[in-house]
Amino acid sequence: MARDYDSQLLESVAVRRRRMRDALLFGTQRGRRTLDERLGKVFAGIAIAAVLCAGCVGWSFLQATLAKQKAEQDKQRQQQEQLYNPSGSSPSGTPSGGPSGSASGASGEKR
Repeated sequence: MARDYDSQLLESVAVRRRRMRDALLFGTQRGRRTLDERLGKVFAGIAIAAVLCAGCVGWSFLQATLAKQKAEQDKQRQQQEQLYNPSGSSPSGTPSGGPSGSASGASGEKR
């Protein structure tokens, strides 16, 4: 029984302090306080959602831009390789379609 009284007393003191604080902070507009708090939370939530969406869109744009730049660089690199090696030969310098020793040997046999 004594514990019930103590808990009731502590709870009533907490309620009284909360009411006094609310009266000091909000004055006569205590009834509008809950609506104002809810609207504030809704606007804060909308603002946070907008920032997150903008961040996702920005990240996606950045990734797409970097991928496009990489593709352009690869394309330019391939074009440069084709410019320096037009027949698709190996970089050692011997073209695959030119005259070789076997072709000249075959022409020598026909003579």
